[in-house]
Amino acid sequence: MSHFTPLIALHASCALYVLLVGPVQLLRRPRDRAHRILGVSWVAVMVVNCVTSFFIHPQGLTWLHGLAAFTLFSVGLAIWGITHGNVAMHRRNMLGCYLGTLVAFGFAVGVPTRAIPQTLTSAPAVLLGSALGLAVLAGAWSATIIRTCWAPGTSHAPGRGA
Repeated sequence: MSHFTPLIALHASCALYVLLVGPVQLLRRPRDRAHRILGVSWVAVMVVNCVTSFFIHPQGLTWLHGLAAFTLFSVGLAIWGITHGNVAMHRRNMLGCYLGTLVAFGFAVGVPTRAIPQTLTSAPAVLLGSALGLAVLAGAWSATIIRTCWAPGTSHAPGRGA
């Protein structure tokens, strides 16, 4: 039987969105309007991801809750940094938030007693179908934002090379 509750499903969906959109933000060269729009959505989903974690504690609070609290602090520093012109602070904190999510994800899927591995065993089609659906949505959202934010005539426009 699965321990995959609606709260855990929301938490896992947010984490997957953060993991999928993160590389788009970190690896895409132009820091433009699309970067800002995707960044705002990424931060909002990251905050939901962290906050939901505080309501998931079947074995009590763990180091993952500490990581969530630290991530909220780091997101705040990143926002403060970029709004005050400190791009390096922004970049470091956003990268740290992303890497922290990777670590938490590795733990969530790597420990057999956790909800994701149990659900993968008991209801693999539901879990994999949901993950695939969210991946498609995150990809479509990112592509749509990037495509619609291109300024006509820029060297970064699709089909013009970078």
